[in-house]
Amino acid sequence: MEYALYKGEELISIGTIDELAKLRGVKPATIKFYGMPSHAKRNRNGLRLVKLEDD
Repeated sequence: MEYALYKGEELISIGTIDELAKLRGVKPATIKFYGMPSHAKRNRNGLRLVKLEDD
């Protein structure tokens, strides 16, 4: 499963949870947290994780 990681409107990277975690130097749980609604409420212009759909 692939995800897109954004900072505000800017695309940072696309990859799996593990790939994005390695790229950012954080744990996979941290990357998953970026996709939670509670994180989005607190950090409107911060990092956010978007799940990419398969065609």
